[in-house]
Amino acid sequence: MSVRVPDGAGAPVAAVAELPAVAPDRAARRHLLLRDFLGQKMGVLGLLIIVVMILFSFVGPLVYRTNQVQTNVLAITLAPGGGHPLGTDAVGYDVLGRLMFAGRSSLEVGVAAAAIAAFIGTFVGALAGFTGGWLDAVLMRIVDALVAIPALLLVLLIATLVTPSTGTVILVLGMLSWLTTARLVRGEVLVIRRLDYVRAAESFGQRRWRILYEHVVRNVVGTVVVQATFEVANAILLLAALSFLGLGPPPPAANWGGMLTDGLNFIADGYWWLIYPAGVCIVVTVVAFNLLGDALRDVVEVRLRSR
Repeated sequence: MSVRVPDGAGAPVAAVAELPAVAPDRAARRHLLLRDFLGQKMGVLGLLIIVVMILFSFVGPLVYRTNQVQTNVLAITLAPGGGHPLGTDAVGYDVLGRLMFAGRSSLEVGVAAAAIAAFIGTFVGALAGFTGGWLDAVLMRIVDALVAIPALLLVLLIATLVTPSTGTVILVLGMLSWLTTARLVRGEVLVIRRLDYVRAAESFGQRRWRILYEHVVRNVVGTVVVQATFEVANAILLLAALSFLGLGPPPPAANWGGMLTDGLNFIADGYWWLIYPAGVCIVVTVVAFNLLGDALRDVVEVRLRSR
């Protein structure tokens, strides 16, 4: 639609440019994202595996009830069968029920640590990229210094200084997993801050914090979600490594890494059911989150290129 605007003398001026077509609404964009994601077969497979593991860990104990508190010395290291589909461990716990109980803890730690990392990384990256100047330089030098140190080494160092518990492990993993997210967010913010609609908001006198939230942070949510899926997998692996080294949450808390460590004490006795089930759960869950992350990354990149 053309619009004619009178000038100061009342004479008409040339028609302004055609108004742009109305952008698709949120429902249409969500439909496009869902369609693109469903085209990623490996990503859908990863999502299905994650859903199965969540149901296994959180709904499974309600269906398959076992005693994971009191030990049973009369049912130690029983082979699979006889009411115990995956046998029992060294203190008489049902291994299948223990896998469910430990899976709940592993998933909770992974998701919570990834959420903390996403929040910190988004805040630091957006602040550094949008503000620029000396603040950007200082924040990125801190990130570079921490990235140069192996994450497992930092986790081990902090784990020896604080009392291990589920809460402290979540905080430690979350506080050390935001570095990559901060770098990715900063890179995208450096591009977004130069776009016309951001400059237009600045020219209209909007507050910088409002611009940062409404026009910048909202446009990096896709990247943050993708990175968060990878951080969940990394947190589960780091939790398993900590538990394997004896620095994980102490009993009665349980996780797949701790089960794997306990099972290795009986590797020479042939008690395979104390080793392989926990290892398979770790591998399958981590691979599933990585598959989901790869698929989401492809979808987000396609949407960015089309935009």
